[in-house]
Amino acid sequence: MPDKLLRMKRATPEGTIRPVVLGIAGDSAAGKTSLTRGIVEALGPDRSVSICVDDYHRYDRQERRGLPFTPLHPDCNYVDIMEQHLGLLATGQPILKPVYDHSTGCLTRPELVEPREYVIVEGLLPLMTKLSRASLDITVYLDPPEEVRTGWKIKRDVGERGYTREQVLAEMERREPESEAFIRPQRTHADLVVRFAPIAGRDDPPGTPLSAELLLRPTIEHPNLSSVIGEDVNRAVHLKLIRDNDGRPVDALHVHGYAAPEDSRLVEKTIWDELGGPEPVPSGLGRLAGGQHSDPLAITQLIILYHLLRLS
Repeated sequence: MPDKLLRMKRATPEGTIRPVVLGIAGDSAAGKTSLTRGIVEALGPDRSVSICVDDYHRYDRQERRGLPFTPLHPDCNYVDIMEQHLGLLATGQPILKPVYDHSTGCLTRPELVEPREYVIVEGLLPLMTKLSRASLDITVYLDPPEEVRTGWKIKRDVGERGYTREQVLAEMERREPESEAFIRPQRTHADLVVRFAPIAGRDDPPGTPLSAELLLRPTIEHPNLSSVIGEDVNRAVHLKLIRDNDGRPVDALHVHGYAAPEDSRLVEKTIWDELGGPEPVPSGLGRLAGGQHSDPLAITQLIILYHLLRLS
């Protein structure tokens, strides 16, 4: 270790926490915020903090109109500063984080972020570089089908950000080459790949929650689900071995959106009990916008919580 780095390490105050850092990546409107929100609420604000690395945009919305690339491109972001800040948070140091206001498209006053026991990092590019990944203990990639993500993006950007449907679709088309070049390759680096989607071949009634498929890659130790998935709950979840995109075998946990709520609640309670959590299961798990609830989302959040709590 160079002398300067050694001196800096020795100067770090005794008792500085070493947070457990979770990275959640995915394309725009892939569900990152909904996934993060329930996890942070379950851990509690005294034990966790979350940041969005989309705050590291170099340009505001007005400035980007004259540029040849979109916010998905690394050149549109301060990737080196993001890497530096993730390293500081991972070693228990505070940062002065930039802030990008998605509602206005403006860059605003930076904010102080002090790490807690758990740090959740979500956004477009947190898994893009080796240096950023080195700061993350657990990595997740959200991989919804494009037709699902398109519906989510239209609903959000029209309802919350003032765009028209036509503008949203045009912007998605413009971003597609950069999604392919910079966003989707991050899937390779995820410990868990999560896909919320309808189950092919089923004719579920409108309003049926999307199901979830979790690819549990062997890059980290996953929970022993044999104690969770018994004959009494296999209507809600099941585990099977499939082939990943690269042809390698991987465990896939399927969480059925059509399952009866009581079956899903039994799975949730069993996982929560395995974690030693207090009664009841946190009510914020599975919460969607508009007060709706998704049991597949809640179970996904519980699996991720397992990993966070195991490393603390």
